[in-house]
Amino acid sequence: MRMFSASIFVLIVPIIRAQVPHWGPCPEPEVQPAFTLKQFMGRWFEIAKLPAQFEKGRCIETNFTLTTDNSIRVVSSEILKGEVRKIEGTGVIEDPKNPAKLGISYSYVLPYSPYWILSTDYVNFALVYSCTDVLRLFHVDFAWILGRTRSLPDTTVEKARETFANNNIDVTRMIPSRQQGCDKTL
Repeated sequence: MRMFSASIFVLIVPIIRAQVPHWGPCPEPEVQPAFTLKQFMGRWFEIAKLPAQFEKGRCIETNFTLTTDNSIRVVSSEILKGEVRKIEGTGVIEDPKNPAKLGISYSYVLPYSPYWILSTDYVNFALVYSCTDVLRLFHVDFAWILGRTRSLPDTTVEKARETFANNNIDVTRMIPSRQQGCDKTL
């Protein structure tokens, strides 16, 4: 068993290197009460994030579109090495009783990853959290502050960070996203 655990650890460490691992299971933060999916749809810009291996570029944004089958078309883009890179995925409401708990997948072979809307006013900002347990020994989490514009007031960003912290989400490693010079390229 000890050898198995060590093997799993060796295989997982490179995958989570840029992520933010924490001991123990994922926290269970409160999500947006009375969440309205239709109001959330549209274009969102990444203002700040916990470091993520899959986000290396600048000018990161995501566009959410409700489809006729009530799933969500998710198109994320970034500029990396001078090129616009896009990825398309699918989102779903995982629990109809709690519509702020979305799941998103960018591959038909991968399961949906949690994409929880902790707070939003729909017109200015949104706070998103995702977390995956690894054998219930530790978890890897992601957090994003999103805006309808490429920047938000410092007071809004600070309040967002406090909301994460009040939900036992460690955002001490949160970094601002690079959103300068984007409109010329995208």
